[in-house]
Formats: sequence, C-alpha cells, structure tokens
Amino acid sequence: MAKGRRKRSTRRDFLRLTATGMAPCALVGPCVAQSKSGTVRPNILWIVSEDNCPFIGAYGDRIARTAAIDRLAREGILYENCFSQAPVCAPSRFTLISGMYATSCGPANHMRAAGKVPKQLRGFPAYLREAGYYCTNNAKTDYNAPIDLKDSWDESSGQAHWRKRPPGKPFFAVFNYEVTHESQIFPASQARYRPLASPTNAATVRIPAYVPDTPETRRDRANYYDQMARLDELVAQKLEELEEDHLAEDTIVFYYSDNGGVLPRSKRFVYDSGLHVPLIIRFPPRWQSLAPAARGSRLDSPVSFVDFAPTVLSLAAVEPPAYFQGKAFAGPGKAAPQEYAFSFRDRMDERYDMSRTARDRRYRFIRNYKPHLIWGQHVDYMWQQTGVQVWEHLHKAGKLNEVQRRFWQEKPEEELYDLQSDSDEVQNLAANPTHRDRLQRMRSALEKHILEIRDNGFIPEGSSLEGYEETRDSRAYPLERILQVANAAIRRDPGQLPQLIEWMKDEHECVRYWAALGCVMLKAQADPAADGLSKLLEDASGPVRVATAEAISYTAYAPRGLAALEFCLLKHESSRVRLQAANALENLGPIGRRALPAMEQAAVDPDEYVRRAAAHAVAVWKQPGLDPPK
Repeated sequence: MAKGRRKRSTRRDFLRLTATGMAPCALVGPCVAQSKSGTVRPNILWIVSEDNCPFIGAYGDRIARTAAIDRLAREGILYENCFSQAPVCAPSRFTLISGMYATSCGPANHMRAAGKVPKQLRGFPAYLREAGYYCTNNAKTDYNAPIDLKDSWDESSGQAHWRKRPPGKPFFAVFNYEVTHESQIFPASQARYRPLASPTNAATVRIPAYVPDTPETRRDRANYYDQMARLDELVAQKLEELEEDHLAEDTIVFYYSDNGGVLPRSKRFVYDSGLHVPLIIRFPPRWQSLAPAARGSRLDSPVSFVDFAPTVLSLAAVEPPAYFQGKAFAGPGKAAPQEYAFSFRDRMDERYDMSRTARDRRYRFIRNYKPHLIWGQHVDYMWQQTGVQVWEHLHKAGKLNEVQRRFWQEKPEEELYDLQSDSDEVQNLAANPTHRDRLQRMRSALEKHILEIRDNGFIPEGSSLEGYEETRDSRAYPLERILQVANAAIRRDPGQLPQLIEWMKDEHECVRYWAALGCVMLKAQADPAADGLSKLLEDASGPVRVATAEAISYTAYAPRGLAALEFCLLKHESSRVRLQAANALENLGPIGRRALPAMEQAAVDPDEYVRRAAAHAVAVWKQPGLDPPK
C-alpha cells in the first residue's frame, strides 16, 4: 500500500474511533481514563515460542496438550497460513524488528551476520515509544543487524516487564520462551526436565514420510510434544498475569513462533515444516473494532513476519515509516489480503545453500539456486539431534526408501507442492503438465518479488556489494542481468556452457560468480571451459576465485583448482571466503580429499564456522577404511 493511501485509511479509521470514544491519544492529545488501567490505547503483548510449527490443538493436532493456546484461539483469531521469512531464527528476527526482508539488507539473509541496513532504519518499537508506549523485551534479540536496543526498548532484559511502566502508559511487551527451542530435545537438555505426569506416548505420534520411522525419531517427536505442553503452561501463566493486573480487557495478545521446526528436515528448510508457524491474536471486546474478523474466526490469507511491524503500528494508529516492506493485516491501516508469502534460505551456520519460495493458501513453489548441493549438508548444531544422526546412519547403511533417501541427494531446480493433499511435501508437481500454469504464475510472482526487494542473496557473502543502500542502484547491482545468469546456471544444461564462458568475462562480480557456479553445477561437463576458468583464478573477487577453483577441480586442471582453494582456505583475509573454500573442498568429495593437510590446518581457524566445516571434513576424510588421499 502506498504511503499516501496508508494515511487516508488511518485518518478514516481515526474518525470512526473518535466517534466511539476510542481515539488514540497520540493523535488527539491528552489521554482520558477510559478503563481500569487508565489507558485509551490498546496494550499489545507478544508471547513468542521458538522453533515450532503448529503442534497445537486449535490447529487440529490431536496429540497436542495446549489448553491455554487453544482457549486463546477460541477467544481470538487464528491465522491458518502464517510463515516466517526464514526457517531459522536470526534472519527471521531481523524481519520482525525491522519490518523489512533480510534479503534486502545483506548479509542479514545469512544465519548470524550483521546486515547492512538503511541509514534511517530503527527497531520498530522506537516508533511506539515516540507515540507514548512503554516497550519491553524479555529477552531474546538475535536481530542479525546493528539494531540500537536503547532506541528500540525501554528495557530489554530478563527482568523486562510491563509492570515497570509509568502509571497510565500503554505498553508493548515481548516475552520469548525457549522451552521449545531445538536444543531442548538434545539428550543433554532432556535430562534437565522432570517427566510430565502424562508424557506423550511415542507410539501415538505421526512420523512424516520423509524421515525413517525409528525409536529415536519417535522419542524425539514425543519429547517435543512434551515441550509444547510445558510451553502452554508458560503461556497460561502470562495470560494470568494480565488478568491479575486487570489488563486483559485493554490488551491485544499475539502468540506465535519465531520459525518452524524442529524435527529433521524442518528448521533450516524452506518447507511448511520449517516456515509454517502458529499465529493467534486475541482482541478484547473493547478493541474488537481493530480486529480483521470476529472472535473465533480462522483466516487463511497468507501473512508473514514482514507484516508484523506494520500491523502493530497500525493497531496503535502510528504511521509506518516508508521503508517498511510488509503490509498491516489488522487495525486502521489494514491492507487487502495478500496472495503470497515469500521466504528464503541462505547460509545456515557453516553451510551455504540458497532457496527462494512463494506460498499461497494451498501451494508452495521453491526455486533452488544451488541445486548441486544435497539437502543433508552436515550442520554441526543440527547433528546434535539424535533423529538426524540415526537418519544419516541408515542412509549410509542403505536402509532408506526412495522418499527418505532424497534428503541425501542433490536438489531439483524447482519444486511445487500441494499442501492440501501432500502435507509432507514429498510429491514434487513441478514437472506435472496439469500444474504448468500454476507453476508459471508462482515462478513469475517469486521473480517479481526478488526484483522488487533487490534480493541480496545473489551477491556472494563477503562482497562489498552487500547491503540495502549498496543495492538500490541498478547500475551497481544489475539484478535483472544477474538473475538471468543464475537462472541459466541452475538448469545444469551443458548446452549453456558457451554462454557461461562468455559471462565469465563480464565486468560485474556477481555475473562472473554465477557463471562460475554454473560450471561447478556442470562438474566434469564443464571441462571445455577449463581454459577460460583458469583466467579467473586470480580474480579480484575472493568468492569468484573460490567458485572458479571448485569448477576447475572437476576438469583436467584439477591441481590448479585445488591449489587455489587451499590458498583461499588458509590465506584469505575474509573469513567468509575461507568458509566458502572449506565448503567447496568438502563438496568435491574424493577430489577435495587431496587437500586434507590444508583442511587440518583450517580446523584451528579463528572463525568458528570455518573451524566447524574443516573439522567435519577432516573427520569424514580420515574415517577407517578410506585410502590415503592421492
């Protein structure tokens, strides 16, 4: 919605609120006590859990024991199709605090990075504070960007609470619960919890088709349902505090999760299992006029985290800043329902990958920009989950069926799933002629979105091109042309090799990078390009040098490629280039194993992610029974 249209909508609704005696005091002057708490604007409470899809009774889960959340849904509005922007916390929390896609402020699109944001960006609670709100965060930040916490929050700590606000001030308060975090089903964490009076029976849980049905997988899933039950107790306690303080009638309550998960092939992956989150909002009767539907409603239009900041400002009748990229779905500034929610995956800890996805009410479309990489890349943190370890063991033992093996294979260029008939997203419809028109519509919508937000994911991490301000100029960042090269690269068509060779001569770093990646994806079929590739081994761009060296390592010039990768791994000043080199060497498999001595040196790199990647490669390459590297 255009800025001018937002103002007209807000003013129109403001007049309606004035007529009913509920005008926001930020717009009409001094507040007049209208309730027990003395506020004439709604308080807003966020109750946030971590790493969970809707394992909740109100969403139809028959095993869930979530009485408090279910009651919240009966008294409020349940959003059937709410999605995080990324299937992991930090990039998604960037979007929550900023109202922007992390992919427009690289490297915020990567897990644990410092996004380069627009100069005017502030954590959105700062705008509430200017309008008279008392804003608290208890206590997780993890914003993936240099957000000024003192500007954003009156208090951000484990002691932050609305109870500390000055008399008469409305509040915006966030409480974040980690009881459902991925780490809480690791064996070491489970040992800390007392058993529930009625623990989940592992025999009753449903195991998705894509993972093997093993005692370990069932135990992890049952334990996770127990963690959800513990979360529900915490939600109930927080709602009781509102009642005790006589604030329930003045407070709009949000409950949601920061991303999906957390069982195998969920968190970190751009399926509903990693992106679909619960969202329930309760509007007390006094503030029902701000709600988009009646109490007890279930809405199915897609919403996502980029819409949360404008929605909260809308509920407070605060004009959103022009740089916001989402749309309000409640309050005076409510926009028309959206057709799609867009999400992404880029680097997850020590492993690089890149996927973009669009989701409507029923279908999910995914474009994989690094299809040559398997889904099941080893991420050290993820491998602490027993179910993941067992899955890998069964894969190596050859005991998986075709659907379960897929996780350990390379990805297709595109995926399309019907969530109505295939909730596990295992039946890829991208090649089905019946869905050709839908595939094209969703593909076009995704590319339009990529161009509109100036997606930074097509810039290799560590490049000086990354960042919001840096990528607004189409001459400095010719995304349309870069996207053309990337789309050609992921087709893995040997017939594209002459064009890839031509693009390798381009003056722009990203064009050369994606042309080189196209040769990586072709592997040995790119041998005719070896001469052209060898000229890029001294490229000024470290990421281009790494991609070129990886591509050359599949050709007759393999020793040159390996030598260049070893140099980048051990000598490059950028930790991200070193990490890219470590990933490239491991992805080369037996070819890369010739660099074992260099990888052993990298296992003590100052950067944690480089160390993790190198240590894993060393462990794999030194397994008993393998011949010494040649």
